[in-house]
Amino acid sequence: MINFTVGPVQSSDTVRAIGAEQVPYFRTAEFSELMFENERLIKKFAKASGDSRVAFITGSGSAGMETAIMNTLTAVDKAIIVNGGSFGHRFVELCELHEIPFSEIKLQPGKALKTEHLAEFEGKGYTTFIVNKHETSTGVHYDMQLISDFCKRNNLFLIVDCISTFLADPFDMESLGADIMITGSQKALACPPGISVIVLSPRAIDRVERIKCKCQYLDLKIALKNAERGQTPWTPAVSILRQINARLKEIDANGGVEAEIARTAALANYFRSKLAELKLPYEIVSESLSNAVTPLHPTTASAYDIFLKIKDEYGMWICPNGGDMKDSVFRVGHIGYLRKEDYDKLLDAFVDLKKKGCI
Repeated sequence: MINFTVGPVQSSDTVRAIGAEQVPYFRTAEFSELMFENERLIKKFAKASGDSRVAFITGSGSAGMETAIMNTLTAVDKAIIVNGGSFGHRFVELCELHEIPFSEIKLQPGKALKTEHLAEFEGKGYTTFIVNKHETSTGVHYDMQLISDFCKRNNLFLIVDCISTFLADPFDMESLGADIMITGSQKALACPPGISVIVLSPRAIDRVERIKCKCQYLDLKIALKNAERGQTPWTPAVSILRQINARLKEIDANGGVEAEIARTAALANYFRSKLAELKLPYEIVSESLSNAVTPLHPTTASAYDIFLKIKDEYGMWICPNGGDMKDSVFRVGHIGYLRKEDYDKLLDAFVDLKKKGCI
């Protein structure tokens, strides 16, 4: 099977080999050094400030989202949430659950965030801005410079979910003034799912220290204290943290974050150009694309039916959608261990389906 989803994605041979090894004991100086290196490279690739910190949580990206909310916001905050799809809605649900006052900017699927959406919130006493940099469900990549400028004018605490866009699109945490960046092991890090990575600015660390987290396992005070010695407070997903280390060093050796972004962009551009060349009956539905994924609306067939045919008849996974978009949008990812030859096979399958009258 070739995996064109947006997570979990395909891993390199080096990363996969670590997964086949026995899990080592981790309360050692060697594991601590590995974790310090993980923190250093994550900060380097996120372009975070030197005094930022990184927490590694054993859990999916959604665990990172909830950890960020419950450790840095309280009922005295007043948040703005960009809700352009299922992951924006997840932040809405989290703020409701943790009783964080909020207003949402509700965007239609595929629509970009624009200046006029922010205008009504200028100078209205909000404290926080929460956004999924890439709304993976619809394939919309938001304009972070627009958001950053708005947050700086209004002195807003900025929480950014970069789960699917980290290492796929540019992100300069310090320059943007982002306070929290969240990512996950199973996206462009191209490791198995199970680790959520949270980068915290000094302002975020200050909030963590002042706020009482009502969950022991996800308490960032405890996580950051243990990270001072290169450890986690609870037994982590040890093998995945070792795989993340190998992957980060792989990226560093191959030219760093800029080279990884360029590689992903080249795959995305190759696939999109071939789609147009072949005149397949698919429409790109996002006004603002990420390198990470291409969201497609099939004009002559069900998106979910196409997902099933590609899986069952051609041995490849593309990414289906759920809810209202189940039959209208599928997605093709460009993150993970993929090559142009892999996309040629997928495109050949699309052409074959067209010849058979299935799309």
